Amino acid sequence: MLYRVETGLHARLTDTQGRKTAMHLEKALGLRVAAIRQIKVYTVDGLSAEQAARLVDEGIWHDPILQCASLEPLPVTQPADWFVEVGFRPGVTDNEGRTARDTAAMVLEIPRESLRVYTSVQYRIAGDAAAPLSREQVEGLARDLLCNTLIQRFRVKSADEWAAEPGFAPQAAQVTGEACDTVDVVALSRMDDAALQKASRDNTWALTLEEMHCIRDQFSDADESRRRAALGLPQGDPTDVEMEVLAQTWSEHCKHKIFASRIDYENRETGRREEVDNLYKTCIRDATTQLRARMGDRDYCKSVFKDNAGVIAFINGYDACIKVETHNSPSALDPYGGALTGIVGVNRDPMGTGMGAELVCNTDVFCFASPFYDKPLPPRLLHPRRVLEGVREGVEHGGNKSGVPTVNGSLVFDERYLGKPLVYCGTVGILPAEVNGRPGWEKKAEVGDVIVMTGGRIGKDGIHGATFSSEELHEGSPATAVQIGDPITQRKMYDFIMRARDLGLYNAITDNGAGGLSSSVGEMAEDTGGCVLDIARAPLKYDGLRPWEILLSEAQERMTLAVPPEKLDEFMALAKRMDVEATALGHYTDSGYFEVRYGDRVVASLPMDFMHDGVPQLHLKAVWEAPAVRDIRVEVADADEGAFLKRMLSRLNICSKEYIVRQYDHEVRGGSAVKPLVGVLHDGPSDAGVLRPVLESDAGLVVSHGICPKFSDYDTYWMMANAMDEAVRNAVAVGGDPDAMAGVDNFCWCDPVQSEKTPDGHYKLAQLVRACKALQQFSLAFGLPCISGKDSMKNDYTGGGEKISIPPTVLFSVIGVIRNVTATQTSDFKKPGDQIYLLGGTWREMAGSEAADELGLRGGRVPQVDAASARLRYRAVHGLIGQRALSACHDCSDGGLAVALAEMCIGGRLGADVDLDAVAALEAMSRTELLYSESASRLLVSVKPEFAMMLDMLGQWQLCRRIGVVTDTGSLNVRSGSSIVLNETVEDLARAFKRTLDW
Repeated sequence: MLYRVETGLHARLTDTQGRKTAMHLEKALGLRVAAIRQIKVYTVDGLSAEQAARLVDEGIWHDPILQCASLEPLPVTQPADWFVEVGFRPGVTDNEGRTARDTAAMVLEIPRESLRVYTSVQYRIAGDAAAPLSREQVEGLARDLLCNTLIQRFRVKSADEWAAEPGFAPQAAQVTGEACDTVDVVALSRMDDAALQKASRDNTWALTLEEMHCIRDQFSDADESRRRAALGLPQGDPTDVEMEVLAQTWSEHCKHKIFASRIDYENRETGRREEVDNLYKTCIRDATTQLRARMGDRDYCKSVFKDNAGVIAFINGYDACIKVETHNSPSALDPYGGALTGIVGVNRDPMGTGMGAELVCNTDVFCFASPFYDKPLPPRLLHPRRVLEGVREGVEHGGNKSGVPTVNGSLVFDERYLGKPLVYCGTVGILPAEVNGRPGWEKKAEVGDVIVMTGGRIGKDGIHGATFSSEELHEGSPATAVQIGDPITQRKMYDFIMRARDLGLYNAITDNGAGGLSSSVGEMAEDTGGCVLDIARAPLKYDGLRPWEILLSEAQERMTLAVPPEKLDEFMALAKRMDVEATALGHYTDSGYFEVRYGDRVVASLPMDFMHDGVPQLHLKAVWEAPAVRDIRVEVADADEGAFLKRMLSRLNICSKEYIVRQYDHEVRGGSAVKPLVGVLHDGPSDAGVLRPVLESDAGLVVSHGICPKFSDYDTYWMMANAMDEAVRNAVAVGGDPDAMAGVDNFCWCDPVQSEKTPDGHYKLAQLVRACKALQQFSLAFGLPCISGKDSMKNDYTGGGEKISIPPTVLFSVIGVIRNVTATQTSDFKKPGDQIYLLGGTWREMAGSEAADELGLRGGRVPQVDAASARLRYRAVHGLIGQRALSACHDCSDGGLAVALAEMCIGGRLGADVDLDAVAALEAMSRTELLYSESASRLLVSVKPEFAMMLDMLGQWQLCRRIGVVTDTGSLNVRSGSSIVLNETVEDLARAFKRTLDW
């Protein structure tokens, strides 16, 4: 029998959550309401009437001091015109319901498997007397703000309907479906080309016609048919289990087919044509290989491109690893769930690197359309502000509840991210250099090892995640692709894994990411050459999952391990003791086949070589023709320079992100040395994060990034170069050694394959080629090996008769070692009298600049990077910081020199007097252009007067100019000759900087 338990605040108490929801309604939808009170509802199945009464009487699910609870609808203690109840759809993970179930089972001393608990939230809405809400408006606000209809459902009652029949009927989220052992035959042999394409599209396989032909040919082979007949499998056609496994394994998300393609590249600027065979291998992997050979015995790379995260040497006894992932498509449909899964998912990458890494910090970079977007939304798209808030909250909950600090990140705004937001999440870990006598970064499953899955259970959430992410977002994108993470369950699993690692209870580990067991077991089986997996043993959240769904589900918080048979009992006993579910599902073999059983029945048997290497290589064409760009002149009247600086500081891509930063815990674990916000009031922007992961040592890690999609409209070659230079420059600004860094590339691209839907595919693919060539060149020029990376293609939206493509975007992250965290530096001015120097030259490079965009101008020359001179400059700055000669250091990037000066003043709450004529202008330009050019590789520093001679000497062989002095006037004063260009108080600048996102 179903029971409903309603819990809510006592009538005398203010409902802060309700007030927050009311404010959100007004800000996001412009709907004013008098008040909202929120009621938490638990629907429980599996209890007797007496047990249900105990839930209420003993306060098991509520705090009796603050809340009341009832098995009947709670009385309406304040006026309400409408009642809206929102709960999860069937098949969606309900983490709070699961926690409530476990709590009730423990108190009532009954098996938790006997209970089902589902949560929902009831909103009691009092409308504004001056503008009463209609039912249509209430349903609209429920659909647009209170409920994500992809994963939730809602019900509405008016006050009159409530008075006639109080409450809502109990509504369980029970999943029903076909029998668990149902396996279908996919009759490829009877399909023509049109039917093959339709089958791929309808089933979200995201396979090309050539790939469908390849699969059909594999199963029609006579020898293969005879082999399958002996196993009781259909002959000539795959089962749905096999088809789903191949679609997942061959997906763009997993196989990176565009990066691996053979490309006919034509550069119409130079008239040259060339064939590029595999961008990843030729431009990324090979550059790192060359650098490692060049370093010889100084090679600090341990594991690159072959594990869940890249690994570098850290300090004696420890190595460090880093991985950055994207979760764009799920975050577009469900911002909270998609982003939460993104952060807890990337946590599992270091967790599954080598023998398992300890998590030390998170990073996050988000790309959104303006939260102030005021045009009609295309079908299925959520308002950018709702996306921002959902993503922010998802990453906040995932990181904070996991006990992992967030030390670095940024936000990028462009209207084209309306079609699909970009959500980059990264995690850094450390792992012992040696674990039980073997290198900590190495792992290998052995023949006979037991396949063990640990952590959460399997559900329908996350099915087709890999293939769904391999195609554009559209009105029919599947809701089941969205996952809901549970950081508490994952944290328990993580603690267990660290203990099992130290006890030497397993040989290999990886996470259940895209493709679930299909991917994790399939990849680990490459170590031995095969496996036998029985998915009937897999623990499920509910009945009704078919075999292929069990195998492909990306339900969260799960890891797969290879456990030696002789250690299985000890492994399982430890898991039980630490309250982590662990299940043996089969064993690894050297058979050459990926074999899946459902009990005694074989439901899939795929040759390992066909499964992993059978996908045909794409053959694509790329044509580069530089877009026509006109020259522009960026200039404002002298009298307006001060006002323009405040406008610039308020721009979305420049303004303070303190609202976001403050909601992420960067202090947990006590290791952060340079925080995300710095200065006397802790509100100035830092350039990079620095942390000390081993508290007994002064050695630290620097984590930084660069991202410049605004330059992609001009040339993705220089977009990539600027992103890399920015990442290195940010790391150097806090003390990072430019000769001891490693990079991680994350490509997010619009569809670059020519088709009817993408008529400019040849150009977009050429943009990708140019970005990769820049990555190769500047990796070698900076001496910066890439150790990990990821790409996300098909970042487009189609719907409502329009297509929205993101600007080609690359996030380039850097990790480096700092030998002494006490010798780091921050961006805020420290003391009046300190001398201000600008290192690097300024060109009239205004294309894509924030100033040009603020004035509505498009054109000009894009900033270019001279890595040779930049690297010498960065080495010099690193040496000066190591000698503690610099008192502040800040990079010039978005907004150029003027914004960098203002940010340093804001951080230190000190003024500055700057002579613009002293700035190294390398060509003629206006004052405004000199102030706001975004030329690359420049650093703004301050030094104590006694060290100024060192900078003056540096200026003898580098572009290094003394341009001013730090003052105690409380104003930023910029002059040229005898005239004042601008003079603004630091407090006014700070207000302009902080007001945009001060919600």
